[in-house]
Amino acid sequence: MTKLAIMGAMEEEIEPLLSHFKDVNIVEFANNKYYEVNYNGLDIVIAYSKIGKVFASLTATTMIEKFGCDTLLFSGVAGAINPKLQIGDLIIADKLCQHDLDITAFGHPNGFVPGGSVFVETSKELRDVATQVANENDLKVIVGTIATGDQFVHSTERKNFIESTFKADALEMEGASVAVVCDALDIPFFVLRAISDSADMDAGFDFDEFLKSSAVNSANYLIKIVEKLNK
Repeated sequence: MTKLAIMGAMEEEIEPLLSHFKDVNIVEFANNKYYEVNYNGLDIVIAYSKIGKVFASLTATTMIEKFGCDTLLFSGVAGAINPKLQIGDLIIADKLCQHDLDITAFGHPNGFVPGGSVFVETSKELRDVATQVANENDLKVIVGTIATGDQFVHSTERKNFIESTFKADALEMEGASVAVVCDALDIPFFVLRAISDSADMDAGFDFDEFLKSSAVNSANYLIKIVEKLNK
Protein backbone atom coordinates (compact mmCIF):
# COMPACT_ATOMS: atom_id res chain seq x y z
CA MET A 1 0.00 0.00 0.00
CA THR A 2 1.53 3.29 -1.13
CA LYS A 3 -1.49 5.61 -1.04
CA LEU A 4 -4.74 5.04 0.83
CA ALA A 5 -8.19 6.33 -0.13
CA ILE A 6 -10.74 6.90 2.63
CA MET A 7 -14.29 7.65 1.50
CA GLY A 8 -17.55 8.64 3.06
CA ALA A 9 -20.80 9.68 1.43
CA MET A 10 -21.63 12.76 3.50
CA GLU A 11 -19.58 15.57 4.98
CA GLU A 12 -20.64 14.39 8.44
CA GLU A 13 -19.02 11.02 7.76
CA ILE A 14 -15.54 12.38 6.99
CA GLU A 15 -15.44 15.33 9.43
CA PRO A 16 -14.49 13.03 12.35
CA LEU A 17 -11.67 11.60 10.19
CA LEU A 18 -10.33 14.98 9.13
CA SER A 19 -10.22 16.08 12.78
CA HIS A 20 -7.28 13.68 13.26
CA PHE A 21 -5.08 15.69 10.86
CA LYS A 22 -3.52 19.16 11.02
CA ASP A 23 -1.83 19.66 7.65
CA VAL A 24 -4.49 19.14 4.99
CA ASN A 25 -4.06 19.94 1.29
CA ILE A 26 -7.37 20.44 -0.51
CA VAL A 27 -7.61 19.59 -4.22
CA GLU A 28 -10.77 20.56 -6.09
CA PHE A 29 -11.73 18.29 -8.99
CA ALA A 30 -14.96 17.24 -10.72
CA ASN A 31 -17.20 19.36 -8.49
CA ASN A 32 -15.74 17.85 -5.34
CA LYS A 33 -12.98 18.35 -2.78
CA TYR A 34 -10.24 15.84 -2.03
CA TYR A 35 -8.26 16.18 1.19
CA GLU A 36 -4.64 15.03 1.01
CA VAL A 37 -2.98 14.20 4.34
CA ASN A 38 -0.02 12.23 5.64
CA TYR A 39 -0.34 9.89 8.59
CA ASN A 40 2.93 8.62 10.05
CA GLY A 41 4.49 8.51 6.56
CA LEU A 42 1.42 7.10 4.79
CA ASP A 43 -0.17 9.28 2.10
CA ILE A 44 -3.96 9.37 2.41
CA VAL A 45 -6.67 10.98 0.28
CA ILE A 46 -10.00 11.60 2.05
CA ALA A 47 -13.24 12.58 0.33
CA TYR A 48 -16.98 12.48 0.69
CA SER A 49 -18.72 11.58 -2.52
CA LYS A 50 -22.21 12.97 -1.95
CA ILE A 51 -25.10 10.56 -1.53
CA GLY A 52 -25.92 7.78 -3.99
CA LYS A 53 -24.34 5.24 -6.29
CA VAL A 54 -23.40 7.55 -9.18
CA PHE A 55 -21.51 10.05 -7.03
CA ALA A 56 -19.85 7.23 -5.08
CA SER A 57 -18.68 5.58 -8.32
CA LEU A 58 -17.29 8.88 -9.60
CA THR A 59 -15.42 9.59 -6.37
CA ALA A 60 -13.98 6.10 -5.98
CA THR A 61 -12.78 6.07 -9.60
CA THR A 62 -11.23 9.54 -9.22
CA MET A 63 -9.35 8.54 -6.06
CA ILE A 64 -7.91 5.51 -7.84
CA GLU A 65 -7.27 6.89 -11.32
CA LYS A 66 -6.39 10.56 -10.68
CA PHE A 67 -4.85 10.38 -7.19
CA GLY A 68 -3.23 6.95 -7.57
CA CYS A 69 -4.71 5.34 -4.47
CA ASP A 70 -4.12 1.59 -4.37
CA THR A 71 -6.31 0.66 -1.37
CA LEU A 72 -9.74 2.04 -0.46
CA LEU A 73 -11.59 2.12 2.85
CA PHE A 74 -15.18 3.34 3.11
CA SER A 75 -16.47 4.70 6.41
CA GLY A 76 -20.06 5.75 7.04
CA VAL A 77 -23.45 4.95 8.47
CA ALA A 78 -26.18 2.48 7.53
CA GLY A 79 -29.63 1.30 8.46
CA ALA A 80 -29.93 -2.03 10.25
CA ILE A 81 -31.83 -4.99 8.87
CA ASN A 82 -30.32 -7.64 11.16
CA PRO A 83 -32.24 -7.32 14.47
CA LYS A 84 -29.01 -7.92 16.37
CA LEU A 85 -27.67 -4.57 15.16
CA GLN A 86 -28.36 -1.59 17.41
CA ILE A 87 -27.69 2.11 16.81
CA GLY A 88 -23.94 2.74 17.04
CA ASP A 89 -22.99 -0.89 16.30
CA LEU A 90 -20.40 -1.56 13.61
CA ILE A 91 -20.65 -3.81 10.56
CA ILE A 92 -17.95 -4.77 8.06
CA ALA A 93 -19.18 -5.94 4.68
CA ASP A 94 -17.95 -9.32 3.48
CA LYS A 95 -20.00 -8.77 0.33
CA LEU A 96 -22.31 -6.13 -1.13
CA CYS A 97 -25.21 -6.05 -3.58
CA GLN A 98 -27.43 -3.51 -5.34
CA HIS A 99 -30.94 -4.11 -4.03
CA ASP A 100 -32.56 -1.69 -6.50
CA LEU A 101 -30.98 -3.19 -9.63
CA ASP A 102 -33.89 -4.98 -11.29
CA ILE A 103 -34.09 -6.57 -14.74
CA THR A 104 -36.09 -9.53 -13.46
CA ALA A 105 -38.44 -8.94 -16.41
CA PHE A 106 -35.76 -10.58 -18.57
CA GLY A 107 -35.42 -13.61 -16.33
CA HIS A 108 -32.42 -12.46 -14.29
CA PRO A 109 -32.30 -12.47 -10.49
CA ASN A 110 -32.64 -9.26 -8.50
CA GLY A 111 -29.35 -7.37 -8.31
CA PHE A 112 -27.89 -8.93 -11.46
CA VAL A 113 -27.06 -7.60 -14.91
CA PRO A 114 -25.22 -9.55 -17.63
CA GLY A 115 -21.48 -9.11 -17.23
CA GLY A 116 -21.86 -8.42 -13.53
CA SER A 117 -22.71 -10.40 -10.44
CA VAL A 118 -25.26 -10.08 -7.65
CA PHE A 119 -22.60 -9.84 -4.92
CA VAL A 120 -19.11 -8.30 -4.88
CA GLU A 121 -16.79 -9.49 -2.11
CA THR A 122 -14.53 -7.19 -0.13
CA SER A 123 -10.83 -7.84 0.54
CA LYS A 124 -10.37 -10.66 3.04
CA GLU A 125 -6.99 -9.26 4.13
CA LEU A 126 -8.55 -5.92 5.07
CA ARG A 127 -11.46 -7.64 6.82
CA ASP A 128 -9.00 -9.71 8.85
CA VAL A 129 -7.10 -6.59 9.94
CA ALA A 130 -10.36 -4.88 10.89
CA THR A 131 -11.49 -7.91 12.90
CA GLN A 132 -8.15 -8.04 14.68
CA VAL A 133 -8.42 -4.34 15.59
CA ALA A 134 -11.95 -4.87 16.87
CA ASN A 135 -10.83 -7.76 19.08
CA GLU A 136 -7.88 -5.77 20.45
CA ASN A 137 -10.16 -2.85 21.35
CA ASP A 138 -13.14 -4.85 22.63
CA LEU A 139 -15.37 -3.46 19.89
CA LYS A 140 -18.57 -5.22 18.91
CA VAL A 141 -18.32 -5.65 15.14
CA ILE A 142 -20.24 -8.05 12.92
CA VAL A 143 -19.25 -9.16 9.44
CA GLY A 144 -22.17 -9.41 7.04
CA THR A 145 -23.90 -8.52 3.80
CA ILE A 146 -24.64 -4.89 2.97
CA ALA A 147 -27.27 -3.92 0.40
CA THR A 148 -27.01 -0.66 -1.56
CA GLY A 149 -29.66 1.32 -3.39
CA ASP A 150 -30.51 4.84 -4.50
CA GLN A 151 -33.25 5.25 -1.93
CA PHE A 152 -33.47 5.87 1.80
CA VAL A 153 -35.39 2.78 2.90
CA HIS A 154 -37.91 3.49 5.63
CA SER A 155 -40.69 0.99 4.95
CA THR A 156 -40.99 -2.38 6.64
CA GLU A 157 -42.21 -3.93 3.37
CA ARG A 158 -39.09 -2.87 1.44
CA LYS A 159 -36.81 -3.84 4.28
CA ASN A 160 -38.37 -7.32 4.42
CA PHE A 161 -37.97 -7.72 0.63
CA ILE A 162 -34.25 -6.88 0.82
CA GLU A 163 -33.74 -9.18 3.79
CA SER A 164 -35.47 -12.13 2.13
CA THR A 165 -33.97 -11.56 -1.34
CA PHE A 166 -30.35 -10.81 -0.43
CA LYS A 167 -30.05 -12.00 3.22
CA ALA A 168 -28.65 -8.52 3.91
CA ASP A 169 -27.72 -7.31 7.40
CA ALA A 170 -27.65 -3.56 6.67
CA LEU A 171 -28.71 -0.99 4.09
CA GLU A 172 -27.02 2.08 2.63
CA MET A 173 -26.68 4.07 -0.59
CA GLU A 174 -23.07 3.81 -1.85
CA GLY A 175 -21.13 0.69 -0.87
CA ALA A 176 -21.95 -1.71 -3.69
CA SER A 177 -21.11 0.83 -6.39
CA VAL A 178 -17.71 1.45 -4.74
CA ALA A 179 -17.29 -2.33 -4.62
CA VAL A 180 -17.96 -2.68 -8.36
CA VAL A 181 -15.38 0.04 -9.15
CA CYS A 182 -12.68 -1.39 -6.88
CA ASP A 183 -13.30 -4.95 -8.05
CA ALA A 184 -13.06 -3.92 -11.72
CA LEU A 185 -9.85 -1.93 -11.13
CA ASP A 186 -8.32 -4.63 -8.90
CA ILE A 187 -8.10 -2.37 -5.84
CA PRO A 188 -8.29 -3.95 -2.35
CA PHE A 189 -11.17 -2.32 -0.47
CA PHE A 190 -13.49 -2.66 2.44
CA VAL A 191 -16.70 -1.04 3.65
CA LEU A 192 -17.32 -0.19 7.29
CA ARG A 193 -20.66 1.12 8.50
CA ALA A 194 -21.98 2.22 11.88
CA ILE A 195 -25.69 1.77 12.43
CA SER A 196 -27.60 5.08 12.51
CA ASP A 197 -31.17 3.80 12.19
CA SER A 198 -33.07 0.56 11.83
CA ALA A 199 -34.34 1.13 8.28
CA ASP A 200 -38.01 1.00 9.33
CA MET A 201 -37.94 3.45 12.23
CA ASP A 202 -40.50 6.21 12.58
CA ALA A 203 -39.54 9.08 10.27
CA GLY A 204 -39.86 11.45 13.24
CA PHE A 205 -36.74 10.15 14.99
CA ASP A 206 -33.68 12.42 15.04
CA PHE A 207 -31.58 10.94 12.23
CA ASP A 208 -29.09 13.82 12.34
CA GLU A 209 -28.27 13.14 15.97
CA PHE A 210 -27.65 9.44 15.38
CA LEU A 211 -25.80 10.19 12.13
CA LYS A 212 -23.19 12.27 13.97
CA SER A 213 -22.62 9.86 16.86
CA SER A 214 -22.49 6.80 14.58
CA ALA A 215 -20.14 8.55 12.13
CA VAL A 216 -17.75 9.24 15.02
CA ASN A 217 -17.88 5.55 16.01
CA SER A 218 -17.04 4.51 12.47
CA ALA A 219 -14.24 7.08 12.07
CA ASN A 220 -12.54 6.27 15.38
CA TYR A 221 -12.51 2.58 14.51
CA LEU A 222 -11.20 3.31 11.01
CA ILE A 223 -8.26 5.34 12.34
CA LYS A 224 -7.24 2.35 14.46
CA ILE A 225 -7.40 0.17 11.34
CA VAL A 226 -5.21 2.65 9.43
CA GLU A 227 -2.67 2.54 12.28
CA LYS A 228 -2.57 -1.27 12.04
CA LEU A 229 -2.22 -1.21 8.23
CA ASN A 230 0.63 1.29 8.47
CA LYS A 231 2.79 -0.83 10.79
